[in-house]
Amino acid sequence: MTAARLSSEFWERAERLTALRYAEQQQMQEYVALDSGHMEFLIRALDGNPENIQQPDLPPLPAEVKPETVHQVVDFLRRTSRPINPRKRWANRRHIPETQQAQIGRALCYWGDAGWGELVRSGKYRDGRFADELISASAQLIREWHPQPAPTWVACIPSRKHPGLVPDFAQRLAKALDLPFQAALVKTQDRPPQKEMANSVQQARNVEGSLSVLGDSVMPGPVLLVDDMVDSRWTFTVAAPLLRAAGCRAVFPYALADTGTG
Repeated sequence: MTAARLSSEFWERAERLTALRYAEQQQMQEYVALDSGHMEFLIRALDGNPENIQQPDLPPLPAEVKPETVHQVVDFLRRTSRPINPRKRWANRRHIPETQQAQIGRALCYWGDAGWGELVRSGKYRDGRFADELISASAQLIREWHPQPAPTWVACIPSRKHPGLVPDFAQRLAKALDLPFQAALVKTQDRPPQKEMANSVQQARNVEGSLSVLGDSVMPGPVLLVDDMVDSRWTFTVAAPLLRAAGCRAVFPYALADTGTG
C-alpha cells in the first residue's frame, strides 16, 4: 500500500459535508421537538414559502391511544395465521404420491411478529416452555380451522437439542383439544438447523433419514403433527409418509411460527 497526500480541496469538501450533516441533524432535532407548525417547518427547510400553503381542515391527532383500540389491534394481529402448504415433489423433482403427502396445515403466526411471535420467541429461547396463552390460541385456531377428516390424536416432531420443549407443548395442546397424545416419531440422527442450509435441496437431504416411527405407536386416525417452527417444510414432508405408511389416515401439520424462509 502506497501512502498518498490528500489535497487541501479534499479536506475543504470533507469539512463542508460534515458541517452540512451537523446542520441537518440539528434540523431533525428541532422538528422532533415541535409542538405544532410541522408543515411550515418542512416547507421552510425546503426553501419554500409557508404563507402560500392552505392548512387542511383536519382535527388534531390524539396524543393518547385508547386502550380498547390497542386491544383491537392486538386481537387483529393474533388472528393472522399462516397456511402450511404441503410439498408435492421431492428435491429431485420426483412426484410425492397423494397417499404419502401431508395435508394443508397451519402456523399460528410469523416468527417474531407483533401478534404471537414474540411470545413464541421468548418461550423457545428464554423460558424453555411455551406459555399457556399459546395453548389457548392454538386450540382456538385449530377449532376454527376445523380440518377434515378431523384429527383423532396428536403427535410431534422430536428434537435432540430441545428434547422436552415441543413434546410438552404438544401434550398440553392435546389435552386442550381433548385428544390423546402419542410420541410416534423419534429423531435418529442430529442434523444442523434447516436455516443453515443454503437451498431447498440441502434442506431436504438434511432431514432425510433423520426420523423414524416408534414401534407400534401410530394410531390409524388422522393426526395433528405439531412442531414449534416451520421453515422449509421438509421436516413435515419427510414425517408424513412415515406416519401414513404406519397406518395413519392423514397428517395435518401445525406449527407455532412460520419463519418465512420456506
